[in-house]
Amino acid sequence: MNIGFIEDTNLRGGTQIWVVEATKYFLSVGHNVFVICPKDSFVAKNCKKVGAKIFEYDWDDIAVNKEKYSKIWTEGLLEMDVAICTVHPPRNNFHCSVFAGKCLKENQLNTILITKTGTIVPQYKREFYIPNDFIRTEVICITNFTRNYLIKNYNLPTQKVHLIYQGTEIDRFTSTEKTKKEAFLRYKLPEKRTPIIASIGSLEKRKGQIVLLEAIKSLLEENKLPNIHAMIVGEGPDENMLKGKVSELKLENNVTFFPFTNEPNYIFDRIDVLVLSSINKEGLPNVLLESMSMGIPVVSSDIAGVSEIVFDGETGYKVKAGDKDELAQAIIKIWSDKKRYKKMQKNSRKLMESKFDKKVQFKKFLDFFSELKF
Repeated sequence: MNIGFIEDTNLRGGTQIWVVEATKYFLSVGHNVFVICPKDSFVAKNCKKVGAKIFEYDWDDIAVNKEKYSKIWTEGLLEMDVAICTVHPPRNNFHCSVFAGKCLKENQLNTILITKTGTIVPQYKREFYIPNDFIRTEVICITNFTRNYLIKNYNLPTQKVHLIYQGTEIDRFTSTEKTKKEAFLRYKLPEKRTPIIASIGSLEKRKGQIVLLEAIKSLLEENKLPNIHAMIVGEGPDENMLKGKVSELKLENNVTFFPFTNEPNYIFDRIDVLVLSSINKEGLPNVLLESMSMGIPVVSSDIAGVSEIVFDGETGYKVKAGDKDELAQAIIKIWSDKKRYKKMQKNSRKLMESKFDKKVQFKKFLDFFSELKF
């Protein structure tokens, strides 16, 4: 089978890592993989390394001169039986799935366009999911929340909208004595800090790190968790602002910043609780799946598909997005009952093993592709 990806971003977040891993897996089981993506992007570099054929374009220029890139997109689409296009934000008058649909229609290609999404953005248009009625399109959602939302709010045909969880690498995200020892060597923190929590992800407004910092401040002021320490891990446009906020709140002794890492398993081996304080634009964040695979309970904003894996008192706690007081109370709750905490550790790992093993989920993607009539 000739499997294609369209990934219109320079970012290297969870979705882009998944595309690289999916590319590697599909190649390993005998399929051909082709990728349309911005030149020199994370996806381009890493998919090329594992053996995919890459069709590159200028990410900035295509937003203003899209017709200039019709030929290279068409060449790429022509190679593909299926083209999985992540639904990214529009730029100027350009949108990746709409442009792909236009290339398919104008060149009468038989490629099946599969738009893939986990994030709900109310401002997005219906055509981002089904670009036009002249090509074959299917939609894959990585959360049931997203699937139901698209069917109800965009009136997408139920039979065209499918749920396939992405899953996580269970084998990779497994704690051992060796990896735990390495984690303590890599990540030096002040002594006698507990609990150690972490926020892992892009440093940008939608991730809500500032809400977490305010929650930590309140915990310290009320002397509820005087030894709490937070690891803020990632990169992004808000980095300087967040570091400034740490100084403003006088949290220098309770917060440490660390750069983006391709080995987040060592972060999980260093912490007690994973916190996702996002305020919007999430699907089913990979960081939650990875944390739970490592047996680390989570406190997460109750948005999108989070409720499909975070069960209060069982695998962690959900809180209202943007509510620093709820976030602070949930951190207290998850850490104050050690018996329940240990139960949550076991429950988290068990859930990942039973429903979210990435190898099993990759096969489900392949099974879905195989059922399509080319």
